[in-house]
Amino acid sequence: MEHVVTEQNFNELVNSGKPAMIDFGATWCGPCKALAPIVEELAAEYDGRVVIGKADVDECSGLAAQFRIRNVPTVLFFKNGQPVDKSVGLVAKATLAEKINALL
Repeated sequence: MEHVVTEQNFNELVNSGKPAMIDFGATWCGPCKALAPIVEELAAEYDGRVVIGKADVDECSGLAAQFRIRNVPTVLFFKNGQPVDKSVGLVAKATLAEKINALL
């Protein structure tokens, strides 16, 4: 299941004890819309093993600033609550799956 990330629940999600993948995007961003179904598929495939969430940079401007998100989509990968990898732009599902598998 994909989580909706807010500034209030972010720390809880990335510190859940499981690796996390957070997709930072925006409703007005074409590549973000193209990435959305890929993120949803990954959320279903890794359900229970990885926390996968979506953060809207317009609604989570504090998080976007904290992680220096300059371009969307940007996908950040967390382990033990710390960012350990990232992907910028529209990428293949296999690329994201490879990064997730490296966290497991």
